[in-house]
Amino acid sequence: MARYIDAVCRLCRRHGEKLFLKGTKCTTEKCPINKRAYPPGQHGQGGKRRSKLSNYGLQLKEKQKVKRIYGVLEKQFRTYFKVASKTKGVTGKVLLQLLERRLDNVVFRLGLGISRSQARQVVRHNFITVNGHRVNIPSFLVAQGDVIQVKAKEKAQIKIKDNLELSKDRTVPSWLEFSLADLSGKVLRLPGKEDIQQPIQEQLIVELYSK
Repeated sequence: MARYIDAVCRLCRRHGEKLFLKGTKCTTEKCPINKRAYPPGQHGQGGKRRSKLSNYGLQLKEKQKVKRIYGVLEKQFRTYFKVASKTKGVTGKVLLQLLERRLDNVVFRLGLGISRSQARQVVRHNFITVNGHRVNIPSFLVAQGDVIQVKAKEKAQIKIKDNLELSKDRTVPSWLEFSLADLSGKVLRLPGKEDIQQPIQEQLIVELYSK
């Protein structure tokens, strides 16, 4: 699957806000957006004033932002939207709920990975079980009552514990419960819009795909 392999900090600067693509590293003073709070490229600083975005431009920018936050590509993102539009409830909120329920995101939220990209690796390397069964599919959707646990060799567990130490200042969301003793988490309820820490205008995405 195609992945963005350039410097991810350029994406944050392009959007003009932190997307936390490097997780805890984005909270340090060394974060590039703190030093260069302007778009990347030769016209980023001191160039011509950028024209105001149209409604379509704002909608597209918001969609791109959410795709980059959760690390999904266009085809997969469109599939999530189709599922959300056919599910009972507000389409935009259901869309965000589906993205939050991804296993790689849950592993990240529990602090087992310092970023979503690293959490994706943890899942792909067969370190995670869901209800006692190994799952190595990052897009797997967890459900209420599911138990997510680390089942890995000692060396891998040490690395994951290091991740937990680096993520100690990040609060586990209220829809999840985490036990450090056995490196496990439980889905207490399905996530809501209020559980998402970053500002997202999901209605703009709904308007974009509804055209």
